[in-house]
Amino acid sequence: MGGLGPADAAGNYTRPSSDPLTPPALNPEDLLQRSADQRPILVIGRSCPWAHRTWLVHQLRHLHDSVTLVMARADHNAGRWALDPAWEGCKTLLELYQHCGAPPSYRATVPVLVDPKTRTLLGNDSAPLVELLNRWPHQDAVVDLAPAEATDRIQAWQQRLQPAINDGVYRCGFARNQAAYDRAEADLFAALDAVEQSLETNGPWLCGTALTLADVRLFPTLIRWELVYAPLFGCSRQPLWHYPHLWAWRQRFYALPGVADTCDGNAWRHDYFGALFPSIPAASFQPVLT
Repeated sequence: MGGLGPADAAGNYTRPSSDPLTPPALNPEDLLQRSADQRPILVIGRSCPWAHRTWLVHQLRHLHDSVTLVMARADHNAGRWALDPAWEGCKTLLELYQHCGAPPSYRATVPVLVDPKTRTLLGNDSAPLVELLNRWPHQDAVVDLAPAEATDRIQAWQQRLQPAINDGVYRCGFARNQAAYDRAEADLFAALDAVEQSLETNGPWLCGTALTLADVRLFPTLIRWELVYAPLFGCSRQPLWHYPHLWAWRQRFYALPGVADTCDGNAWRHDYFGALFPSIPAASFQPVLT
């Protein structure tokens, strides 16, 4: 959880890799008939923006009666995720992964979806997990965050937002030198400019008139902006209110039923500043100002 992030030879932050987890096929009828103690569990952490994505889909699609939410706690001293209370005797996320037969090459990260019936990990990558949760069987008609007509646009936004904004703030914060920081910072704000322009001409949501997974994937990064990424990661060229359509988009998303319950600014600041990232190279770099 702590220390410098990995980087390439040029000092650019590179996100740690993990072996891909291929989930088994799901049986909708089986999932809908399970008792409460056999429902799949979604393990998340309040401070993790990647886990926040899955939490949002869980809230927006009202999956409380079919997927049990389990909150992991950042153990600042040990540098790992703790489970309190323990789940099936597992006191840490690593123990849960091992309990479910995950090989050592799997990084014990949140979010992770677990099937307690088979003790199987169903997924631990937020991008496919939000898609899986959007398809999750539900007895009632619920919102579809990936309608067929928006598939191409959702994927296009994913390819633009993931490296430039979602990872981009970390590329700024964990850049090893000024040049790497400058590259990441330029990419980040160019992407924000593109989002602003798109919302102005094609809003109110990223894919037009309907809320989609593209919006879900962007929100956790931007809602942490003022509390974490601007002051800690050097993402401070422009405040978000400089982008009026993006600012209104964030307010609109935050006002959706259940979304505010997923936002814990105290936890974000506590974990980022106090434990998760005690050493941020960007603190020594000259930020870009306009």
